[in-house]
Amino acid sequence: MHRGTFIRVFPDGTISKLHTTMAACSENAEVEAEIKNRLSLIPASLLQDLGKMKIIRPSFWTWDATLGFVIQDLTAAFYKHLQKAMTEEEPSQRQVHVLGFDLDEILIKRANQTNPFPNNVSFIHLDITTDTDALKDFLKQHGCPHFHLCLCLAVTMWIHLNHGDSGLLGLLSDLSSCCEYLLLEAQPWKCYRSAARRLRKLGRSDFDHFKSLEIRGDIAGHAQDHLEKHCGMELVQSFGSTTWDRKLLLFKKREKRDRDV
Repeated sequence: MHRGTFIRVFPDGTISKLHTTMAACSENAEVEAEIKNRLSLIPASLLQDLGKMKIIRPSFWTWDATLGFVIQDLTAAFYKHLQKAMTEEEPSQRQVHVLGFDLDEILIKRANQTNPFPNNVSFIHLDITTDTDALKDFLKQHGCPHFHLCLCLAVTMWIHLNHGDSGLLGLLSDLSSCCEYLLLEAQPWKCYRSAARRLRKLGRSDFDHFKSLEIRGDIAGHAQDHLEKHCGMELVQSFGSTTWDRKLLLFKKREKRDRDV
């Protein structure tokens, strides 16, 4: 399971159900605020800026964004944020196609049922740690060799905790192999400690890999190091940190001649 809401476990009973409802409302408001915060950090002209860096038209992008019940809201918010500026500047020349995926089939079904942009936004059920064929199929359907932009937002910690160091590095390698640009938001180490502490308070065992993780401390720094040394990518811009103290880092696939040096 790759979602923070999964560890929010409450005992059965009427009082706890009320507590769960109240907690969900509070969390929903927090996540909506965080979406707005992210949008304030990322320029609406991002896709045009990438277009000036030899991005093929039309633009295709995807993300591995597992934020519970708001995956559809998050996807729609980013799509509107980035597409609006493009259509104002060059309405007839470019279309954006978005693929959002999540581990939870129920959430994906709900997202597809309420999708406000069905012609340009698609949702699929996918476990990125075991299968990337669906991503390749999507690209093939649209005649595109790669995603121009991939967003990986608040996902790394859950894959790291549940699949270990190799799972985290494998995720970064898989995403970098199918995109030209990668926008990464990795949870800092303090979030790992908080997640483990919440589990202990609930009387549950630790995450399988928490104590054996060798990648600790500056998680964003470790991710950058792996992407630059092993994935042929380079950091081209930092958009600052969110209100949850998570860096938003934009990486670009280096030109082949640069990777061969």
